[in-house]
Amino acid sequence: MKRCAWVGEDPLMIRYHDEEWGVPVHDDRRLFEYLILDGFQAGLSWRIVLHKREALREALDGFDPEKIAAYDEEDVESRMSNPGIIRNRQKLRAAVRNARAYLSFREKHGSLAAFLWDIHGPVRKNAFTREEEIPATTPAAERISRVLKRAGFSFVGPTITYALLQAAGFVNDHLVSCFRYSEV
Repeated sequence: MKRCAWVGEDPLMIRYHDEEWGVPVHDDRRLFEYLILDGFQAGLSWRIVLHKREALREALDGFDPEKIAAYDEEDVESRMSNPGIIRNRQKLRAAVRNARAYLSFREKHGSLAAFLWDIHGPVRKNAFTREEEIPATTPAAERISRVLKRAGFSFVGPTITYALLQAAGFVNDHLVSCFRYSEV
């Protein structure tokens, strides 16, 4: 079975690739989780984030935006002592800011997922044959990044936003040789 080369041999990466990556997400909670995880990825490999995902889920109250938005500095500091997560104050604080921004955005605009799908449009099915062809960002990711930043989100630069778009299935960046290409 042929997969995208970035997956490698790690069983968790394989499962993520085969079951999640690139599947269109219309659920706000799942999209919020991806947004938080992609923020934690900044400067790290996705493999690291994926291996810390369950610990992050536990430490961040199941990625519940209402609970995270209520965190104060003491809550951030208490999570810094958890060796199972990515212990980065900036990223933890960004998760809190993003939860607050998400709640504010949802109050003003309704569903974040619906809003982003409206901005992005239908799934863009790319036809890349080599990993080198896949861009780090796109004009759509840059536009969405600007919208998110104006709404108060952080760690949502164009590259992180494009990673979110890939993970949440706004674009199909599986290589055409990958068995998942025609499935998502």
